[in-house]
Amino acid sequence: MALHCRRACRQYLLHLAHDNVDFRLPVQTVNLQFTQTFLFSHKSPFWQLNGLSEDDIRRVMSRTICGKSSFELWGHGTTTDELRTSLLKYPAENMAPYLQQNSTYKINVYTFNKTLVFNNRIQKIDALDFLPFKGTVNLKDPEHIFCLLEDYGSDPNDIPEEPFHIYFGRWIADGQRELIRSYSVKKRHFIGNTSMDARLSFIMANHAKVKADDLVYDPFVGTGSLLVACSHFGAYVCGTDIDYNTIHGIGKASRKNQKWRGPDENIRANLRQYGTESLYVDVMVSDASKPVWRTNAQFDAIVTDRTSGESHVPVSMAYHLSDIFADLLNFAAHHLVLGGRLVYWLPIYRPEYCEEMVPLHPCLTLISNCEQTLSSHTSRRLITMEKTKEPEDSDRLSHLADPRFTPYQGHNSFREKYFSGLTKKNRKDAKATPRNKE
Repeated sequence: MALHCRRACRQYLLHLAHDNVDFRLPVQTVNLQFTQTFLFSHKSPFWQLNGLSEDDIRRVMSRTICGKSSFELWGHGTTTDELRTSLLKYPAENMAPYLQQNSTYKINVYTFNKTLVFNNRIQKIDALDFLPFKGTVNLKDPEHIFCLLEDYGSDPNDIPEEPFHIYFGRWIADGQRELIRSYSVKKRHFIGNTSMDARLSFIMANHAKVKADDLVYDPFVGTGSLLVACSHFGAYVCGTDIDYNTIHGIGKASRKNQKWRGPDENIRANLRQYGTESLYVDVMVSDASKPVWRTNAQFDAIVTDRTSGESHVPVSMAYHLSDIFADLLNFAAHHLVLGGRLVYWLPIYRPEYCEEMVPLHPCLTLISNCEQTLSSHTSRRLITMEKTKEPEDSDRLSHLADPRFTPYQGHNSFREKYFSGLTKKNRKDAKATPRNKE
């Protein structure tokens, strides 16, 4: 009963980064293992959560790169008067442990979509003098940090004088935004022209619920960026690719002013760079269109990119995108453990997109479908699926009984549509730019 009360009586606030907005909800909820209430808008970086414990919040923040900070929410409102009323209603017994006379604290002010001068920030802090702080202010190393957060909307061209919403709470933990910098491909020993950037790699690992001692597989491993991210969470990693030179770091370098790859440019060296070499199982050369694995479930997650169908099969073989996705889902159905996840990118020609284009399988449940816009006419969607049942003989003919499981053939012409869109754009730009008269 006490645990239920602590969950029900406390609210929490997530302050999210305002990038990769479409990915934020799946990433934040992936580690929450019970029913909870969210109050959020995709346009706002501030999300209120109910029904959680502080341990739940810390667990989420220990993994996410979409979240900046988290707070125990003491009060909120659309005006300063509403904020004051809300704060005065907050249970005194919840505040008391952090307001003791022998404690130290500081108050920060954060504004979204507006910059305040120093004096204005001080005025806002002084306006909180009705709160019963008894401790000593310590700006360098306080025991407790509190934050006043103001939301001025998301339109930089229409910033209001007063915020749309104001929050005040006790800081709990920061997210893992530092991983974007420390795992940047610019600092990595081994990269290629298409290496997945750190931000998206960690988003994919979180979508896959990768955890310690999992076995994670990338069937289109390339330079291994996804293996690096998954190993950070303690998973054992392996992969396959048809390009021998790429996966073993042989041949011409991708970096400027460097002709050939060095001896320390390979996937194993990347994991060694981040202290996770012991989690590197291996990579091997494999034709994506031909089965090479035993027919039993063995992977906790399959995370992959670059399903373009051009560099993963022999040049002489016709292997269309629709075939790649059908084989990938079928492989996941047979080789994922029950509850394991498949996370992959689906290229989309935006003018024709509809949800029926997303490949389905009777053994896999669609968890999320998030878009990353690439241009006015193209995007790619991060598809996350979870294995919810073991395959049966009847599943091999499911596409005949249910049209939802029939491979969408329109994916096969994505390349032509992509370049067709570029051609049209170039023609439009050429018409809009007057020629210089001689």
